[in-house]
Amino acid sequence: MAWLIDYPREKINWGPTIDEKKCVGCGMCLNCGKQVYDWKNGKACVARHDDCVVGCTTCANLCPGKAISFPDIEEVRALYKKEGIWAKMTSFLKKQGKIK
Repeated sequence: MAWLIDYPREKINWGPTIDEKKCVGCGMCLNCGKQVYDWKNGKACVARHDDCVVGCTTCANLCPGKAISFPDIEEVRALYKKEGIWAKMTSFLKKQGKIK
């Protein structure tokens, strides 16, 4: 995943959690482009936590039952700063000619 510039995805605390009591079973989250969810017993479940795109919260934003939550994004930002991921990303984009 280009956003991580060689940093191991499994070391980043990012992915959805579902509150089963709030899940209305609509299946909206199954539209995830990374197919993070599976369907079991009439409700969604997180099946591929580390496939979730770091920073994405689309499923939570669309969930009518507000059953999906994510860790605090500030933890991710602190990690990106500590590990120099932002600087590496900028360098990568410059090399590709996407930014000057």
